[in-house]
Amino acid sequence: MTPPSATVTQADLAACRLMIVDDEESNVLLLRSLLEREGYGDIVGLTDPGQAVETFVATPPDLVLLDLMMPGIDGYQLLEAFGRQTRPGDFRPVLVLTADTTPAARRRALALGAKDFVAKPFDVIEVALRIANLLETRVLYRRLQALAGPQPPA
Repeated sequence: MTPPSATVTQADLAACRLMIVDDEESNVLLLRSLLEREGYGDIVGLTDPGQAVETFVATPPDLVLLDLMMPGIDGYQLLEAFGRQTRPGDFRPVLVLTADTTPAARRRALALGAKDFVAKPFDVIEVALRIANLLETRVLYRRLQALAGPQPPA
């Protein structure tokens, strides 16, 4: 068996599914525009956090871009819910994008499973690079999982 290539191409990244969850439609549109400019095509944008868990389960994303401060269900609750819907050992990264830049918010989000944290307003080039880095890790993780074969149910 030939080992999977360690090279991740732009086409590999562009094939990934991304989910944006932010109650501000302007933020979802900004992120969607950024992602489309970077070549991503499979993008789900949600302004209703109440739909996020169902969407996460029905069409599992390779990366979630998540706001923390939302009415009803906040980003912390969604991080907990995503964690319950993810198999142990699975790598499904969440990038938090929030105006709450307090150390407590950062620590809490990271403790609940976020893999990266960016303060709003954000630099679009930096966010694009962070997204690509997280997706590269996700693609390599999926390749290793395929090489390892089927895993027993949890």
